[in-house]
Amino acid sequence: MDLTCFRLSFDDRVAVLTLSRGAEMNTMNPAFWRELDTVTDALQREPRARALVITSTGKHFCAGMSLEVFGTGIAFDESNAGGRGNIALQLGDMQQAFERLAALRMPVIASIQGGCIGGGVDMACACDIRYASADAFFCIQEINVGMAADLGTLQRLPRLIPEGIVRELAFSGRRLPAARALAIGLVNEVCADADAALAQAMALAHEIASKPPAAVWASKQAIDYAREHTLHDGLKQMGWLQAGLWDTAAVVESIEARKAKRAPVYADLPPFSLFGEPR
Repeated sequence: MDLTCFRLSFDDRVAVLTLSRGAEMNTMNPAFWRELDTVTDALQREPRARALVITSTGKHFCAGMSLEVFGTGIAFDESNAGGRGNIALQLGDMQQAFERLAALRMPVIASIQGGCIGGGVDMACACDIRYASADAFFCIQEINVGMAADLGTLQRLPRLIPEGIVRELAFSGRRLPAARALAIGLVNEVCADADAALAQAMALAHEIASKPPAAVWASKQAIDYAREHTLHDGLKQMGWLQAGLWDTAAVVESIEARKAKRAPVYADLPPFSLFGEPR
């Protein structure tokens, strides 16, 4: 896969996506959006990928949108109603990049060091789990450059941390340090440095990858659904999830492995392809 903003590798059944423009603080240039779509599409189809870890190079996890996006990637025409309407379409297309990341059929774990700024917060919020280094911080930078965050932070972050804190960050552009991010539940753990955070993320990813993948997928679906629906609706959806993703072979293997005092071995999810594509 020919990528300029990322490196994609595999460690057994764990996919590792590394933001590779450390010298540019891993800012999101036009190629970033094209390549993220390419990567998430490939991972959704990849049977061996049971967990994804997102990490980065350099001092900062991601410093948000690259200035060149506003010069060559985003063309806002404010001169007429149709042009202004197209802004919503263009933003919707960019929002979908993180929607596809969030919708992967595997858990996504972010390992964050240094600054997680602007669009970096949007991406981190689209992940299932976040680990941070002690020097990490989060910043809704958009308010500091005259705009509101528009790629998912203001929609996802209130589902992760108290709304009052979201308002504080969104209105002020203040930095949220790692220690406070841990205290309010935005990150699962604060580690000594970037290497330690990545090690923790990889350890969890490998543990998840050792579990039956259909059951992990069902659990992710249930949690995501419950976040948006009533308890009653969530329980009904759980019934359909169990009916659709119940894996008798995995249950039998779990029981047999426990009896034999060995590690269970589960089949990968089948390959995935879109309707109409050659098989």
